[in-house]
Amino acid sequence: MVAHRAMMRSPRKDRRRTPGKHLAGIFITDIESAINYWRAREPSPDGVSLPAPTRALAEVYALMAYQHATQVDEFLLSPEAMAAWMAWYSSTPDTPCIAICSTSQGDEECKGCGRSFTEVQQWLEMRPTAKRATWRRITREGKAWRFNKYAERAAEDAVNLLSNS
Repeated sequence: MVAHRAMMRSPRKDRRRTPGKHLAGIFITDIESAINYWRAREPSPDGVSLPAPTRALAEVYALMAYQHATQVDEFLLSPEAMAAWMAWYSSTPDTPCIAICSTSQGDEECKGCGRSFTEVQQWLEMRPTAKRATWRRITREGKAWRFNKYAERAAEDAVNLLSNS
């Protein structure tokens, strides 16, 4: 665990931070969801040992719990943990859009999905961790139409996503 603690403190050498840019972290709830995704996908063969993707994420989760951290910098994950997280991420809906965009009508925040005008405009360029941070914020706020007035539309999108995978 000591080696992992050191790894968590220093950025990976193959990725560089952009000066002045805020780095989105991966929230512990997403780590939990990714662990559960891998547990269902690749169950423990003997009830004790963990397959590699689950183990890589569990190490991150354990360190976060030990440090009482709610999020971890994406650039501090091991390549194995990041690959496991990205595999889970690719199984989630990419966009919260429900095709009712009020930012096109001049609103600073979309009534349909809850994203800001800037988030809507820059969505395709955003890193997965920034997208998940946006998802977390709009879900916690719960005031966008996707969570109430048009919740069935969002649910249909989720069913369509599952049937296409």
